[in-house]
Amino acid sequence: MGYDKQQATEEFVRWSESYDRCILQWLLFGPSHRALIRRIWERFGDRPIRVLDAGCGTGQFGEKILEALPNAQVFGMDLVAEMLQGGARRWASHQDALMPVQGDSEHLPFASGSFDVVTCANSFHHYPDQQRAVTEMHRVLKPGGRLMLVDGYRDAPWGWFIYDVCVETVEGNVHHCSRARMRDLFANAGFVETEQTVHRGPAPFLLTEGLARSATTLGRPHFAVAPAQVRQSSGTR
Repeated sequence: MGYDKQQATEEFVRWSESYDRCILQWLLFGPSHRALIRRIWERFGDRPIRVLDAGCGTGQFGEKILEALPNAQVFGMDLVAEMLQGGARRWASHQDALMPVQGDSEHLPFASGSFDVVTCANSFHHYPDQQRAVTEMHRVLKPGGRLMLVDGYRDAPWGWFIYDVCVETVEGNVHHCSRARMRDLFANAGFVETEQTVHRGPAPFLLTEGLARSATTLGRPHFAVAPAQVRQSSGTR
């Protein structure tokens, strides 16, 4: 049986009480958050931007964005109310700069063209309809905006064992995309450029970044990125 939103909800309700203290915060979430923040800084510097963090959990990553980029305004969205409630003090301490929203990544509760950046860190494998989610993320980006999506890198043997064997044993029939499949999802959603970086380590992850259409890209071909345009790194840097 395929993985569905009810299973995802039940799993994250159980996890909400210990989420901020789990070993994945050190093993995977911390390194991937740092990689995302570096990439946002490279693209936007410290100028004011609106960020949507899809699958935000208790808001830890949103808070890190504000610490590194104080001119950002961050909306943290999660399907599970209990996850958002777990970050109640965090939301309150940042007021209008960090705002929680309960919502579904396959049906984003925002107008088209609302954000400069959409991030999705380590939750994408839980989404039953991954193509719809990426298409929705493209919809809510401003022209020229960026989707930056991190999930486990399962194409090499160690990643395959971690994500396709161990994680699926614990979490059920979740799906970590191959690098090629992720490029296809981005291209099908309308992103005109896709760049990918593999970060090695005990829990390897793949950062995929897509550029949304803008006035300067409308005439450019809609394509899945060619091998020469794929950035790879040998570590988390």
